[in-house]
Amino acid sequence: MKMQRVQDGQAAARRSKPSAAPGGVSGKVRPAGGRLLALLRRGDQGQALMETALALAIVVLPLITGIFSLGLAFEQQQALTQAVGLGGAYLSQADSTTTDPCAGVFAAITGSAPQLHAANISLNITMNGTPEPGNSCSGTQTNLKAGTNVSVAATYPCKIGIYGMNLVPNCQLSATVTELSY
Repeated sequence: MKMQRVQDGQAAARRSKPSAAPGGVSGKVRPAGGRLLALLRRGDQGQALMETALALAIVVLPLITGIFSLGLAFEQQQALTQAVGLGGAYLSQADSTTTDPCAGVFAAITGSAPQLHAANISLNITMNGTPEPGNSCSGTQTNLKAGTNVSVAATYPCKIGIYGMNLVPNCQLSATVTELSY
């Protein structure tokens, strides 16, 4: 009987001790990570928090990453289009004394779109109906004649992806402009 009273007294003393952890989780002092785990394990509140964290990680973050990837591709397309327009304007004003009109066009394009890597820009230039592929066409300045059409076309590879996976493997941005040489 005496043993029973001692055990009841000890149980009452344990119940009356204030909890050191927030929320009354346990009487033990835990590190911050342990407190969070204890709160997560407790009831439906922790389950809802875990479901929200998983939903964000699995659904929302890849979606946002894809949106940013598309935005970057649109920005690169805009930059390429503007740069090709400036390259066409340069070529339409160049005259037959220019020693390498293609190099001048390429310099105008890369100078006006520094966010595009110059090594990845493919250039096709047509002067007076004669195509000149590449970034250099030294000696072809005789094709520049006033009153004829000059055309500048450029392509640039794009990457639309999520977390390193390229969703559009053969994506190519392109822009073309035709100007009247004068």
